[in-house]
Amino acid sequence: MSTLYEIIELPNGEIALQKADENGEPLVSIRFSEESLYFLNDAKFDVAKAMIEAGLEAAGDIGADEAEQVAPEDQEYLH
Repeated sequence: MSTLYEIIELPNGEIALQKADENGEPLVSIRFSEESLYFLNDAKFDVAKAMIEAGLEAAGDIGADEAEQVAPEDQEYLH
């Protein structure tokens, strides 16, 4: 079963990533300054989504790099 995530706007104006079926603490939140909101206008969700996607991709790359660094004799336990 896969977990669904959603990008929402919190009451304080931050954009957050959270599990779709929970109301707990967000996994990630992004706060834009008033100045950046002036320039972003309605694009703040698009920018936040791109930032979250880049972060997830970077986390995946880090996980893959760490898996490659496992000693060869320990790799059989990963499968």
